[in-house]
Amino acid sequence: MSETTIEKKPNLAERTTGDLVKAAMSGWLGTALEFMDFQLYSLAAALVFSDLFFSSESPGVAVMSAMAIYGVGYIARPIGAWYFGRMGDRVGRKKVLFITITMMGVSTTLIGALPTFHQVGWIAPALLVVLRLIQGFGAGAEISGAAVMLAEYAPKDRRGIISSLVALGTNSGTLFAGLVWAILTAVMSDETLLSWGWRIPFLGSIIIMAFAIFIRLHLKETPVFEATQEEIVEAYDVPLSQRSVVTKPAKQKISPKAFAAAFFLRFGQSGNSGMVQTYLISFLSVNLFFSKSVASSITVLSSLVGFLTVPLIGWLGDRYGRRTIYRAVTSIGIIIIIPCLYFLVNSMGTHTTEAVVDGVTTQYFDRPALMFYIAYIVLHNITVLSLFSLENITMAELFGSKRRYEALALSKEIPNMVTAGFGPFIAASLVTLFSGSWIPLAILMFVYTGAPLITTFFMPEVAGRDLTDPKDAM
Repeated sequence: MSETTIEKKPNLAERTTGDLVKAAMSGWLGTALEFMDFQLYSLAAALVFSDLFFSSESPGVAVMSAMAIYGVGYIARPIGAWYFGRMGDRVGRKKVLFITITMMGVSTTLIGALPTFHQVGWIAPALLVVLRLIQGFGAGAEISGAAVMLAEYAPKDRRGIISSLVALGTNSGTLFAGLVWAILTAVMSDETLLSWGWRIPFLGSIIIMAFAIFIRLHLKETPVFEATQEEIVEAYDVPLSQRSVVTKPAKQKISPKAFAAAFFLRFGQSGNSGMVQTYLISFLSVNLFFSKSVASSITVLSSLVGFLTVPLIGWLGDRYGRRTIYRAVTSIGIIIIIPCLYFLVNSMGTHTTEAVVDGVTTQYFDRPALMFYIAYIVLHNITVLSLFSLENITMAELFGSKRRYEALALSKEIPNMVTAGFGPFIAASLVTLFSGSWIPLAILMFVYTGAPLITTFFMPEVAGRDLTDPKDAM
């Protein structure tokens, strides 16, 4: 008996506006918690962790160690992406997102309860590594799951602006973490901050976790996942004796071309994120002696601007296509890297304030010029937030319905481990090697920003693609 395959477009279940709002809120809260977790750590690594969890004999080595543990969390992310991504394609997006948010939230909260190096020695950084691994394992599929969920919920002509809520979630997390640290550094002395104040943001993150879990308990599965699963079940329900036409689909493989395109799109945003949101903050504090309050406040100001930038870029992607806007954003990014970094390091001002750390009094710049703030805001919004707004929906549209979660998670987290995870450590090493120069930082950002620009010339336009199609776009 000959076997043929009938391809039938699945019927999508209807979802109300309320369902879409819940999905949007779920994605926003989850990614907000994820980026709040990682931004809390990145700011803590830049501001206090080098003093709390490592020996104070060599400040430069302590900073590099703090950045290395920051990178440890990214080792676990690809493993979590593979494990939970496969699970999400089999049992559904909703169930997996419930697990990942719980793992992330609990591990972040426990960081706030850790003993310090001065209390228990090397046990302290060892425990920090364990929690970062758990945190990264859950986070590996969190942002990908949120991106898949919103893409599969949204109308095809509004996917860009609705999926930009994932980027707004990351921006919200960054804003909240920066705001908390800005308040703490403003109202507490360095001694109090190092004594117990640093624990507040980590312990307080449990509130956001609880709210996010509540929302996800009342969330419906995506209509795309339900439709494709129902098709497979119907095929298996036909008795063998009646299968004159076989409707069981063949196992769908991830296209290497689609994976490569997604990989390099992600390479740009995650690399620049590690440079601008993590290492640059440390560079300003340690190398240029900016005060902790300045280093944390610029992330708050830039994140506020991001609430306009992110949805605007998402809307432009819907209107003019993903590739066109990608090319515009990355081209502008390449042009502004050197001017922005130049103004950042040359606009410190002259006013200083004293801070005592480990009994040593140091003068820190606390009133930089206006161009300092403008340079950081422009650099952050163009090379990080704009690319993030584009990548979530573009990468989701590149993959077919059968393995979208797994493919998206892996193509996000493997380059993320290389760039955002160990990029700051590499940057710190190169800057130390070149006597504190910011030129290595600029070179790394050129590489990261150029990657997605080149990629757009080898990929098709994917805006508005049928997301129930089991095949990848390339």
